[in-house]
Amino acid sequence: MIQVKKMGSTDPLIHLKKQYMLQTTAPLDGMWLCGFVPMASHFSFYDDNELVGFFCVNDEGYLLQFFVNQNYQNQSSQLFESILHGDDSPCDKIKGAFVSTAEPYLLSLCLDWFSKFEVNALMYQRDEAFREQPQENALTMTPVDFAQLPEAVDFAVAGIGAPAEWLSGYFANLINRQELFGVWENDQLIATGESRGYDEYQTEYADVGMIVAESARGKGIATQVLRQLVAMNEANRLKSICSTEKTNVAAQKAISRAGFFASNRIIQFHA
Repeated sequence: MIQVKKMGSTDPLIHLKKQYMLQTTAPLDGMWLCGFVPMASHFSFYDDNELVGFFCVNDEGYLLQFFVNQNYQNQSSQLFESILHGDDSPCDKIKGAFVSTAEPYLLSLCLDWFSKFEVNALMYQRDEAFREQPQENALTMTPVDFAQLPEAVDFAVAGIGAPAEWLSGYFANLINRQELFGVWENDQLIATGESRGYDEYQTEYADVGMIVAESARGKGIATQVLRQLVAMNEANRLKSICSTEKTNVAAQKAISRAGFFASNRIIQFHA
C-alpha cells in the first residue's frame, strides 16, 4: 500500500525532480520553479520503503507539483484523488493548483479533478524569426550593487507592490549573481531589469523581467530594457524567457515588441 509522508528535506527527491522536468514541453517559469516551489511543503509517495513520487503544496493550500515515476503512472489518478479527498493525507486540504500548460501530465490530472480554472499568467519564449531594429539613444543600463539595494527595493515596492522583506532577499541574491540592472536618469532610478539564470534545471535559459517607474512609462523603456537583457543573454549563449500576469496588458505589449510570443499559460485551478 502506498503511503504519503511529509518531507523534511527535498534532497531525496532530486532524481524524481529531474524526471519531472523531463516531462515538460517548454521551459518553466523561473519564479515558480526556483522561488515558489522550493518554499512549498513537500510530500512523498512510498511503496513499502521505495520512493515512487512526490507532490508539493504552498502555504495557501495550492498544489504546485505532482509526480509519480513511470512504474506507477497507472495509479496517478487514484493517488491524485487521494490527496485531494483523502482524510488520512498528512497535508492540509488542497484548495486548488497552479500548473502550466508546459506540464501536460499534471495539467491533465487537474482538468480531470477540478471544475473551475482561469488563466493566471502568460509564459513567453523568444521568437527565433524576430529581427531587432537598430536602437537609437540606447539606454545606459548598469549592474546594481549592494550599496544601491535599499533604493532598488523601495523602487520595486512602489512599482509592483511586493513585500519589502521578500524583495530585499530576492534582489540581494540577484545582485550577488550580477543579474540585476538599473537605469538612472538625473540620479533617479527609473527602471530595473533582471536576468535570472539557472543552476540545476533548464540551464540554457534565463528569465528576464523589468520594472519601470510610473513617471517613465509609455516611452518604450520596458521594451528597451528587455532587448538589452536579451542581447546580454545571447552573448552568453542563453535563451531568454519571461512571463507576466494575464491582467498586465502594458507588460504584454512591451514583451511582444521585444520579440517574444506567449507560448504557454499558467493556469489556476480551484476546488
